[in-house]
Amino acid sequence: MRKLSYVFMVLSTLCFAAPAFAQGGVSSPVNWVAIAAGFSMAIASAICGLAQGRATAAAAEAMGRNPAARSGIQFALILGLALIESLALYTLVIIFAKVK
Repeated sequence: MRKLSYVFMVLSTLCFAAPAFAQGGVSSPVNWVAIAAGFSMAIASAICGLAQGRATAAAAEAMGRNPAARSGIQFALILGLALIESLALYTLVIIFAKVK
């Protein structure tokens, strides 16, 4: 009986979903590429910000624990921050290439 109720729920959902795919009148076109580009840049920037904060915190902690290794830690930090920032810049380039 439970399987039959699931079948009827799926069939009723499909019946209500069919009109959603019907062709409607002409409406103003929405530029979904621009909207998706905005969301992708926001996500990429947020992830880059979090990664840069974690990298800086880890480097500061490492320099606090071992001050003698400051130059090596600083070099690795700057290299890591450059690679992290390149993600945001790469996303920006892709957005400008796609959005016209």
